[in-house]
Amino acid sequence: MISVDEALGQLFALISPLSTESVPLAKAAGRVLAKDATALRDQPPFAASAMDGYAGRTSDAAPGAELQIIGEAAAGHGFHGSIGPGQAVRIFTGAPVPDGGEQIILQEDVTRDGDKITLGAEVSQGNWIRPAGGDFKSGDVISAPRRLSAAEVALLAAMNIPEVEVYRKPEVVLLATGDELVMPGEAPGPSQIIASNSFGLAAMLSDWGATPRVLPIARDNVSSLQTAFSLIDDADLVVTIGGASVGDHDLVGEVAQSLGMEQAFYKVAMRPGKPLMAGRIGNAAMIGLPGNPVSSLVCGHVFLAPMVEAMQGLPAKPLPRLTAPLGKDIGPNGPREHYMRANLKDGELFPQERQDSSLLSVLAGSNALYIRPAKDEAQRAGTAVPYIPI
Repeated sequence: MISVDEALGQLFALISPLSTESVPLAKAAGRVLAKDATALRDQPPFAASAMDGYAGRTSDAAPGAELQIIGEAAAGHGFHGSIGPGQAVRIFTGAPVPDGGEQIILQEDVTRDGDKITLGAEVSQGNWIRPAGGDFKSGDVISAPRRLSAAEVALLAAMNIPEVEVYRKPEVVLLATGDELVMPGEAPGPSQIIASNSFGLAAMLSDWGATPRVLPIARDNVSSLQTAFSLIDDADLVVTIGGASVGDHDLVGEVAQSLGMEQAFYKVAMRPGKPLMAGRIGNAAMIGLPGNPVSSLVCGHVFLAPMVEAMQGLPAKPLPRLTAPLGKDIGPNGPREHYMRANLKDGELFPQERQDSSLLSVLAGSNALYIRPAKDEAQRAGTAVPYIPI
């Protein structure tokens, strides 16, 4: 068996960043920017009013002063004249500040009578003007690679960038195997269960920016597996679920190797998830996940997520680990790194009581994986420990 870190290193060696494509900004959210994006204009492009009020000269903004109104400026409709001494322009938020305007006198601070305003006894401090280029300037850069958030998409739009270069979404094929499986909605036989892993993994992969495709369940025979593998030609990554162990009915590795799969490793010193296989088959990387539901989904977080991120041009590294104090005492760990289902609550991490790799309800009720090193000693409540949010 190899360690989790060694397995990740070998998985990263099986992949490389995918090709890029140009997409309209409306479809850029969640995609990974592949090329720096450069602002094409200043924002705001002119000095703009930050409040509703009156634009005037600072020297005129004195308590009790009377000013002549010479025009109006609104968003999209500027005043094209110039403000002189003793003059003011009615102005609204977002409007360009006219020439000569040095301060926005808030409308709450004045009394208006026709075309004249009289300033009150107190005038709010500040000029209430947003300077040209105060947000960003032409030539400012959003650097790649980065996964584009909603705020960054809005920023790109404000920069007048209509489309961006992004990495292609990884095409990931999911192949569940086993005579014991039937699809949700089907009537299982007396020795069968419902296939769940592929649906959970597909949801996770979608969240990570990949395009998952779930194949029909392959049965535990060579012919069925060969047929399933014939459907993976367009995949960037093939994920098999189950059948990768060493039992009499675990044929995935044998069939994959007969079809040209070059195996990188088999078995990882982790819990849950020891029977893990990886290699390349055709033009795709391949990873064989355990059949136990929790094992499969935990391995998704530990291995698939970093692989999919790296395929989209992001740094090849494990998911970030955070730390939190344990909420209760816990006994020693065994010989494998253990990814314990846990809950982060009120800043403390509480490992679940039941850790069996078949218990999907426990995983669904968890929001973290507490990472315990191999042979970790017993830990007391309050000890800072590492975890991955899920």
